[in-house]
Amino acid sequence: MTDRDVVPEDITEDTVTDAVVDSFAGSADPRLQALLSAVVRHLHAAVREVEPTIAEWEAAVDFLTRTGQTCDDTRQEFVLLSDVLGISALVENINHRKVAGATEATVLGPFHMTESPVRANGDSIDLVGGREPCVVTGRVLTTVGDPVPGASVDVWQADENGFYDVQRPDVQPAGNGRGLFTTDDEGRFWFSTVVPSWYPIPTDGPVGRLLGATGRHPNRPAHVHFIADADGFVPVTTHIFVAGSPYLDSDAVFAVKRSLVRDFDPVDDAAEAARSGVANPFRHAQVDLVVERAEPTAAG
Repeated sequence: MTDRDVVPEDITEDTVTDAVVDSFAGSADPRLQALLSAVVRHLHAAVREVEPTIAEWEAAVDFLTRTGQTCDDTRQEFVLLSDVLGISALVENINHRKVAGATEATVLGPFHMTESPVRANGDSIDLVGGREPCVVTGRVLTTVGDPVPGASVDVWQADENGFYDVQRPDVQPAGNGRGLFTTDDEGRFWFSTVVPSWYPIPTDGPVGRLLGATGRHPNRPAHVHFIADADGFVPVTTHIFVAGSPYLDSDAVFAVKRSLVRDFDPVDDAAEAARSGVANPFRHAQVDLVVERAEPTAAG
């Protein structure tokens, strides 16, 4: 009897999962094999639980197809989908389980699509002259409170109308609301900006229609994004949220943490405003970005 004469066992509802998992056995990458096997088992379990109709499954495939087709150089609809399903928050939390004293991580979000321009401490990232100026001062510190000089601090935010530069290139110049700063010898960084607004995530694509179909609002509370990174430390991706902003209790992407809510205090001090290069009065926010040391590698 030849191999062509062997009649395989029928693939059935009960055996298809194991058959697919077994098909990964030849992978040269054990981690890839483990990931695909787990994803297949959980997806198959979900399908068995809800028993979708053919029409429902075709609608799901169409939704994912349209999600991919909505992505471009300045918009990442799949990141947005991950965000609104809480997957981004879950991945961040798993990969940044809080070390005592370290800044809590949050989602990257879909608008970190372009490189932030390099700026000097004290520069403004508000290139259009917002109505409510703000000065942000901060430090990058170790978990024992030592300053981290030479750390990079990537900053990006929406404007006072709730839009990022990539969303309205005809209104905002490229790089508005963005800056890449380097901490000084005392771990400090500072810049001026505008108090950001809360805003709705884009709703003109498949993710927006998903939110509408499930009765969910698309809104995010006002916030400023940060990534702090330095040699020998674990980078942290985080936000600060404006205290008192709407939607702090119902962020559409599940990113709010109480430790990240900051007062943007009003300041009426003409001399201080002049030193900071902003109009008086203004608002001030202080943030410490606390990074944990990286585990030494075998080579190190």
